[in-house]
Amino acid sequence: MNFSATAPLNNTSTYSVGFAIKKLTRLLGPVGIILHFYVYALVLLSISRLALIVWQAERTLAEDSWPQILLNGLRIDISVLSYLFIIPVLVTCIALFFNSNKETLRIFIKIWLITAVTALVFFEAITPTFILEYDLRPNRLFIEYLIYPKEVCAMLFTGYKVEIISCLIIIALAIKFLTKLFNTHWQASTNLPRKYKAALAIVLILMCALGARGTLQHRPINPAMMAFSTDHLVNELTLNSLYSTLFALKQMQLEMSSADFYGDMPFEEALAQVQQASNLAPEQYLNKEVPTQAFHQASYKGKPKNIVILLQESLGARYVGALGGLPLSPSLDKLMTEGWNLTNLYATGTRSVRGIEAITTGFLPTTSRSVVKLGKSQNNFFTIADFLQKQNYHTQFIYGGESHFDNMKSFFLGNGFADIVDHPKFNKIAFEGSWGASDEDLYIQAHQEFTQLAHNDQPFFSLVFTSSNHTPYEFPDGKIDLYDKDKNTRNNAAKYADYALGAFFEKAKKSNYWENTIFLIVADHDSRVAGAELVPIQNFHIPAVFIGEGIEAKKDIRLTSQIDLAPTLLSLAGISGDHPMLGHDLTQEIPDNKLRALMQYDKNFAYITNTNKVFLQPDKEALVIGKNTLPEDEKKSLITRVKAHAILGSKLYQNQAYK
Repeated sequence: MNFSATAPLNNTSTYSVGFAIKKLTRLLGPVGIILHFYVYALVLLSISRLALIVWQAERTLAEDSWPQILLNGLRIDISVLSYLFIIPVLVTCIALFFNSNKETLRIFIKIWLITAVTALVFFEAITPTFILEYDLRPNRLFIEYLIYPKEVCAMLFTGYKVEIISCLIIIALAIKFLTKLFNTHWQASTNLPRKYKAALAIVLILMCALGARGTLQHRPINPAMMAFSTDHLVNELTLNSLYSTLFALKQMQLEMSSADFYGDMPFEEALAQVQQASNLAPEQYLNKEVPTQAFHQASYKGKPKNIVILLQESLGARYVGALGGLPLSPSLDKLMTEGWNLTNLYATGTRSVRGIEAITTGFLPTTSRSVVKLGKSQNNFFTIADFLQKQNYHTQFIYGGESHFDNMKSFFLGNGFADIVDHPKFNKIAFEGSWGASDEDLYIQAHQEFTQLAHNDQPFFSLVFTSSNHTPYEFPDGKIDLYDKDKNTRNNAAKYADYALGAFFEKAKKSNYWENTIFLIVADHDSRVAGAELVPIQNFHIPAVFIGEGIEAKKDIRLTSQIDLAPTLLSLAGISGDHPMLGHDLTQEIPDNKLRALMQYDKNFAYITNTNKVFLQPDKEALVIGKNTLPEDEKKSLITRVKAHAILGSKLYQNQAYK
């Protein structure tokens, strides 16, 4: 009796749900089919990611990372689908509002949706094979292979017959299923009144836009924002393969070689020129795979020391009293008298990522974006963190904001930084601005980290990156006597940043890590760079000082570049070994004719020496400005050396030969 009583209820319930779905579909009309495809695509991508997680369980379950992979992956998938479907949503909304030709709309929507979802299916289908080969999702390598269709087709048909057949079957089944899905659920018209059509259109477009952006933070969703592991494959699994390929394509468009602007030079010639300009003999470069690699002997012979880099946001020499700038830096001025003060140092660029590139990798600046943001350098690219990690150092990045900004998190995790301590991990934040924790909070967290690390026998390396001296220049009240009347100005922010730096060193000098640590205080770049010059060199002048127990207090007036800092740090800390950095170890005697500074300013490149300034511009002859007119052969030789420095970085990057 019970069974007969409940059966009609179940049938009624099923009928009601089915009726509601059909009614909603009729109400939404052609928009309904887009929502159907959106949901099915989202389920497809989630199932594919879950299967990859299970397949790679040894890595994905090692640190219970699978929930984070699924959550981050869902955000990426929503973003991708919002991008893919925003065009048909726009077209459909316009067609509904103006009662356009329904058959034309049907054909357009059908082709678009089936093609888009089939592309997702294709890229997910080839992913396992790609992972087996490269330990990555499809990326720039997939695109680069398309340049050689003959060779690639021969390779595929020879070694991957099963995979090709399987992929073709999956695609055929997908097209058949998607076509049936479309034909079943397509509704050519909607019962909505005209005023509701407009509201529906606005809501759908806003949802697509927000879904595509993926976040309300400063930057749209990106791979760096989703990265959380030092295992690159774990981070890759949070993406989907269509996204990873399209993102790689976008990045490749920003990788024009310096040779495209200044004229090409054979790799061997460029390499020889740069090697000769270094402070090592050419025969010391023995590794053909990594041609700039050589053995570097540290000057300090004692027990290896901890290394801390305090990277100062936008602190050009113009804000440093000791360098002839405004009286905004009493703390740094004092520290400069206590340490090894470089008074003639120049940044390599005008962006934070360019400064990070120079200071952590020692890489030559190029016309493309910094390697922090480029595709080929996200793994197996040399950084001092990776070098020190292999020397048994604990490696760390501390930042008061979101570390995914400017792709820092992804680059660092892929290249030797084992520990990322950013805004969400801070123990306490007393003042939070647009860019995150104030410099004081940053240094308090850093002091806590260093104190804890000093209890271990393992030495540590930490990069600490400030942000208070950045527009909109927010900092806590009552900390400094304002230099400008209005509080939130560049000058006041620089003065507050200096105050926070001084407060940190007061504690650091009394700490358990002080006597075993080498500190480098250095700016990433100057603030606003402007001027009529090809490269406004005066705006590249920045402060830097090495300080710590055993560091001799002195003023060093030698001409130096940001790329010289990392080799010098390693030497001061007692770390010898093979590395590819071309900067000078400033603890050594450097001949005057080898002292130089390199600067990239948009597409212009400057190379300055004690006697000359050489400027390279796109598609123009080099400009040489010197104290004396050079003989033609010397001028030509100098231009060749400068050109080699300008283009070698691009060639090393493209050949993946800086590792």
